[in-house]
Order: sequence, then C-alpha cells, then structure tokens
Amino acid sequence: MTGLAPVPDADHETVPISSNDDVVRARQLVRSLAQRCKLSLVDQTKLVTAASELARNTLVYGGGGVMRVGLVHRDSRVGVTAVFEDSGPGIPDVDQALTDGWTSGGGLGLGLSGARRLVDDFTLDTEVGSGTQVAVTKWAR
Repeated sequence: MTGLAPVPDADHETVPISSNDDVVRARQLVRSLAQRCKLSLVDQTKLVTAASELARNTLVYGGGGVMRVGLVHRDSRVGVTAVFEDSGPGIPDVDQALTDGWTSGGGLGLGLSGARRLVDDFTLDTEVGSGTQVAVTKWAR
C-alpha cells in the first residue's frame, strides 16, 4: 500500500475496530466530530453512514483494524476525515468492488460504492495479501 490517504490533524483519535461495539463507537465519534465542525444534519448523516459502512467492512472483510479520525483544514475549509485501515486479504478487483450492487458476501453491495457517493473525498489503497486503507472526508459548506 502506498499510504497516500490524508491524515487528520495532530489531535486525531484512533479507534480499534475488532467488534460490533467498536463499529458503534466509531460511528458515534464521527458524528461528534461532524457536529463540532458544523456539518449540516444531512451531511452529518451522510458521513456517519459512510463511516458505519467502512467500519463494518473493516471488521467483516478485513478481520478488524483501526479508524483514525479527526478534523482537517484546507484553505479556509474545515472537515472531518476518517481513515479505515486493516491488514486483511486486500481487494483483488477494486473496480468490481466499487460497482453498485456488487457484493463479495451476502450484503446489499452498497458499502464501498455507497460510501464513495456519500462523501466529498474518497481514496482507496489496497494490496492483495497486505490489507486495505480507505479514507473519506466530508467538508463543511
């Protein structure tokens, strides 16, 4: 993996993702930061939904991992970036994994493609046998 994902500000928090309770904690922390940077209620919901999908993917497909989340600044804008990392099997076909409706499991196939649509910035870095890193950012308007 190339590690090109944006890094949250120095005061970011790291949340281990190894259980369903951790997925809930990740979602709650993302919501708190989204409120702190004054995202609209609609944008808060979009970001929390994307983070929930990605945290669940980290747990189910990556075998667990971490989420690093924090506020980010670009020019005069502020936003929330969440980076999900695992050391799982990686994604062998990224294009297929980002196709609406495709699923490698029994889900709806909305995880990665849905998360990408819900945020402003989306990066995915994966290597088969080494893991996956997905970073999402939602900017306050």
